[in-house]
Amino acid sequence: MTDAECTLRHLVGIDVNMAFAAGANGLNVGLGEATHVTNPVFDPKVPGSWLVDLSHVDLSRVKVGKEWVELDGSLLPSPFTPKGERPEGPAWYATPTVAYAVELGYEVRPTEAWVRRESGRYLDSWYKRLRDAYLATMADLGVEDDLTPEDFLAAMDGYKVRDPELAIVVSAVKATVKGGLGKLRERPRGEGWRPGEPWRALSRPTWRPDIRAAVISRTRINLHRKIVKHAAFTGQYPIAILSDCVVYAAGGPSPLDFLPYREGKPLPGGFKLGINPGLVKHEGTQEVLWGEEVREKFNAPELNLARYIKDGTVTDADNGE
Repeated sequence: MTDAECTLRHLVGIDVNMAFAAGANGLNVGLGEATHVTNPVFDPKVPGSWLVDLSHVDLSRVKVGKEWVELDGSLLPSPFTPKGERPEGPAWYATPTVAYAVELGYEVRPTEAWVRRESGRYLDSWYKRLRDAYLATMADLGVEDDLTPEDFLAAMDGYKVRDPELAIVVSAVKATVKGGLGKLRERPRGEGWRPGEPWRALSRPTWRPDIRAAVISRTRINLHRKIVKHAAFTGQYPIAILSDCVVYAAGGPSPLDFLPYREGKPLPGGFKLGINPGLVKHEGTQEVLWGEEVREKFNAPELNLARYIKDGTVTDADNGE
C-alpha cells in the first residue's frame, strides 16, 4: 500500500455479480473448425487464439475512451499474465485480450493464430436463462434491480438469512455458471486414465476450451477496464484483486466511501452498484491494520487480501494470485 492509503482506515472489497456469466453475454465465439494462419492481421471480430508480444503495452500511458491518460503503471496489474506481471515476450491470447491491448492504444502484430471464421453468440440463451433465474430469485429475497445504491447495499446486507432455501437457489445458479464453463474443459475423471492417453470428454462436442478461454479473457478484461477507468478518474488504485473481487482503501467502511457517485449516478464505464450481472456488490470490509497484521503473521507480504476480505479469516498463506 502507498503511504496515502495507509492513512485511511478501511479496506473495502467489491465483487462483480455473476462475473463469468456477464463475460459470456454477447460474446462472439467460434462455431466452425479452427484454421491456422501465419502473420495474420488482427481482427477483433474473429474468435481465436493469437500468438503476439504484448510486452510493449505500458499501463502508465493508455487510452481511456479517445484520450490518452497518464497513470501509475506500477500500481496496476497487467491483464496479460496470470499474476499481473508485465509479459516478457510473445504468448497465446484469446481475441478479447488482444482487442483490449488495441483499445488501450497499442499496435499488435501477431505472428500466428488459430482462428474460427464461422462464429456466433452461442452462449447468449444460456446466459439469459441463468440471468433471469438469478434476478427473479434475488427479487424474491428483497433485492430488486432498480434500487438506489444506498437501498441496494441495505437490501444485500443479510439477504441469505431471509430465506435460506432461496439462498440455496442463488448458490445453485452461480454453481451452474461455474460448472457449465468448467465442462468446456473437463479434466480426466479416473476411469483408469493414464497420462498421455485421451479421456472421454475430448470426444464430446462440448469440449471447447477455446470458448472457456474467451469467456475468462473477456471477464478479466471487463474488470481491468473498470479498474483503469476508476484510476483515471479518481487517482485510486486497487490494493488487491482476485478474479472478480477488487479491494480499495477508503476513509469509510462502505463502497460509497470510494466509488465516485454523483447525485446517485456512477462513473460511466466504471463500477456500478446493483444486482444485475456485471454490476458490483459489497464483498466485505476490514481495517487497514488487519491487512498489515495478517501479512506479517504469515510472513507473506504478497498475501492477496481480496481472498479474505469477506470475513477477515485467513486460513493459510497463499502465493499472491
